Amino acid sequence: MAAFDSSAGESSVNVDSPTSEHTRPPRREFKARGSFVTRCDHCQLPVLNCLCPYQVKAESHAQVWLLTHPIEHYKPTNTGRLIRDVITTTQVFTWYRVAPDAQLAALLKDPRYAPFVIFPDDQPDYADRVVGIDAVHAAKAQARIPVFIILDGTWRQARRMFRKSAYLDGLPVLPLKSERETRYRLRKPASKAHLCTAEVAIELLRQGGDTAAADVLDDYFEVFNDSYAASRLHHKIDPPTAAMQRLAKQRASDSEPGHPGANRGT
Repeated sequence: MAAFDSSAGESSVNVDSPTSEHTRPPRREFKARGSFVTRCDHCQLPVLNCLCPYQVKAESHAQVWLLTHPIEHYKPTNTGRLIRDVITTTQVFTWYRVAPDAQLAALLKDPRYAPFVIFPDDQPDYADRVVGIDAVHAAKAQARIPVFIILDGTWRQARRMFRKSAYLDGLPVLPLKSERETRYRLRKPASKAHLCTAEVAIELLRQGGDTAAADVLDDYFEVFNDSYAASRLHHKIDPPTAAMQRLAKQRASDSEPGHPGANRGT
């Protein structure tokens, strides 16, 4: 997650009020590099390498709920939105210091769900809450829906979100154990072991048994990563990469009459 990522500095977006989502602009507008590039209104990538032809929906048993720092909403390089583009049940909540999102608070009380906070197991004060991926499989065996709550922000922001969110204190903590090294090229991580938000979701879905959804998201992330990096150099990707070809083929298959996804929007 971006919580395992290093990133640039913060603007002065208000993070105190849960009622101010996207209604109170930052005192200093967030300016990402490339903010003046002409972008697709839908996918937000530079039109030179629009992502829309490769958007494919996938279903998973486990769900991903993103608890997103307000600043991340302004970053076109944020990969949390890729999860929402692909996994149909993904939900996004904005994090505030004062109180949780009302919908999130209600969902955390819903017995249908088995939520896990995704966070490293590197501090002793919450060691009693740490579980392994077997807890996810156990929840599925009990006919509950596993939920991966990913703290979507820089590592510094994620630490603060974890410590300042009392409504998460009673939830089990699931650290991601993976040999994967990051392929994310749009922000420089402190270590190759620090995965971006989409990569964290991919690994969790895969380890939880949702391999088909993980594979689609992985291809979509790769296309996003390659397309954005190429656009920074004003380079059009042609011919399509292998991941692009797989997604385009799946998208065409999904749109065929009679296919379950034929009438599903993108």
